[in-house]
Amino acid sequence: MFNGQTLLVTGGTGSFGHDFIRLALSQHNPERVIVYSRDEKKQHDMRLEFDDPRLAFVIGDVRDRNQLIMAMREVDYVFHAAALKQVPSCEFFPMEAVLTNVMGTNNVLDAAEINGVKKMVVLSTDKAVYPINAMGQTKALMEKLTLARSKQETTKTVFCGVRYGNVMYSRGSVIPLFVKQITSGAPLTITDPHMTRLLLPLAEAVRLVTFAMENGEQGDIFVRKAVATTVHTLAKAMLNLFQAKNRIEIVGVRAGEKLHEILVSAEELTRAADCGEYYRVHCQREQNYDEYFVRGLVSETIAREGYTSENAPQLSVRETEDLLLELPEIHHDLQRWLPGGLTRRRAA
Repeated sequence: MFNGQTLLVTGGTGSFGHDFIRLALSQHNPERVIVYSRDEKKQHDMRLEFDDPRLAFVIGDVRDRNQLIMAMREVDYVFHAAALKQVPSCEFFPMEAVLTNVMGTNNVLDAAEINGVKKMVVLSTDKAVYPINAMGQTKALMEKLTLARSKQETTKTVFCGVRYGNVMYSRGSVIPLFVKQITSGAPLTITDPHMTRLLLPLAEAVRLVTFAMENGEQGDIFVRKAVATTVHTLAKAMLNLFQAKNRIEIVGVRAGEKLHEILVSAEELTRAADCGEYYRVHCQREQNYDEYFVRGLVSETIAREGYTSENAPQLSVRETEDLLLELPEIHHDLQRWLPGGLTRRRAA
C-alpha cells in the first residue's frame, strides 16, 4: 500500500523508526520517506547509512505544531513514534512528558488532519493500560486523544494505533543491560524473580505497525500476541548463552514498575476481535453522550482478566534461549564474547 506514497515517521531515528524505514524502503517502494526528529547527529548517521534518495530529513520537535504542518504537506501516511519513553525521566519531569506525549501528539493529529493525510498510526505501550506512572499516564492520554479524533464525523483521516510492551534489545531494555553486566563480571540484577515480561522482537513490532496501517479502521488499537517469561528465566537464559557464571541479585521492584505487563485490559477484551496473531480493540461506541451518562448496554460485560504477560504462553529457559538467538544483536555480542561465537556455544 506504500508504493509510490509519501510516508512521515516522527521520532524516525529511534529503534523502531530505523527498522521500519529500512523495511519500507526495501519492500514497499515509497516515493519518499520523511524522518522527523530532533537529533541531527542521528539523522546525519542515518543519511550516510541508508544513502537512499527517497529518504528526506526534517529537524523538528512534535511540540512545534507549525513545523509539523509544514513537514506533512503532501504526506499520505504518518507513523507517530516520537515520545518520552523512559519511566524515571517522566517521573522526575512529568510536565515534559505531558508536553511531548500529550501536547505533541495533539499537534501531530492536527497536522495530519489539516494536510488530509490518509491514515495515521500512533505507537503506544502496555504502560498505558491501568497506568501507574507518568509515562503510562501520558501515553494513555495520547490514546484518548487519538480515539476522540477518530470519532469526529468530519475527519477524512483514519486514526488508529498499536500497543506493545518492551521490545527485545531496544534502547533501555533489560537484555542489553544483562549483556553489559555479564561482560563486566557484575551480578545480573533482577527486580522480582516472579515478574513476567512479554518478549517481542523489534521485527515483530515493525510488522505490527505495518499490519495496523494496512488494516486499521477509525479508532482501532492493535496488539501483537507474544510469548512471555519471568525475568529470572530470562537472566538464566542469558547466562547459558554467554556461558557465564555471574550471580543473580534480586534488587526489588522499582518505583513505577508493574509485576506483569498488561496489553489489553479486561474491559477492552470484551470488545476485542481475535485476528490470529493480533488483537484488534475496537473504539468504544459512538460519540453518544447518553451512553456515558445515562444508559449502558445489557449485552456488554467485562472479562475476568485482560491480555497480560502473566497469562500469555510462558517460555522455558531453553525456549527463551532459542528466541534470544533470533536477535541479530545477540549474535553480534556472542561473536565478541565467545571465541568462535555461536558455533562454539552450539557445540558446547
